[in-house]
Amino acid sequence: MAEAWLWSTWVKADRLKDADVAVVAACLPFVNPKLYEEISRGRTVLFACPEREHPALYGKIASMVRSSRPRSITVVSIDGSPHCSLLHASVNEAEYIMDEEIPRRHFVVVDGRELVEISPAAVRVARYLSIVERAVRERPEILRELEAHSLEHRTALARRLRRSARDESRRGP
Repeated sequence: MAEAWLWSTWVKADRLKDADVAVVAACLPFVNPKLYEEISRGRTVLFACPEREHPALYGKIASMVRSSRPRSITVVSIDGSPHCSLLHASVNEAEYIMDEEIPRRHFVVVDGRELVEISPAAVRVARYLSIVERAVRERPEILRELEAHSLEHRTALARRLRRSARDESRRGP
């Protein structure tokens, strides 16, 4: 079945009724075409990109679920993308808005290669930076893992080292 954009899809479209829907980061076919092919097999694919589309995805997904009753929703995004996290949150929010369980699964593509399932609870926690901060303080080793995946984090560390070396050289012997 052909893909469509989430924001451009009518919430009552026949192709959504009793379907297994995949809400997929629009860049995934470029990041990993093979993984995209695997994920989309047997599903109605709706591309989404919060960078490109209006952030009213919360209401759109809730309306789609209420109107078309898809059998399941699978969300697949790129790990580390601040925009993509909104896709996951929007499906959780739809369940909250409707006050009923939505059969769903959340996945992220790590480093463009590995598909990792994420729990709805992890999606919720990611919205609360104070809780994330506490987790980082209590388990600082997770920053080493972040370093393996995040160019932004590695750049920040290098900048901090340069600044520290510069400050030390100014102090002199």
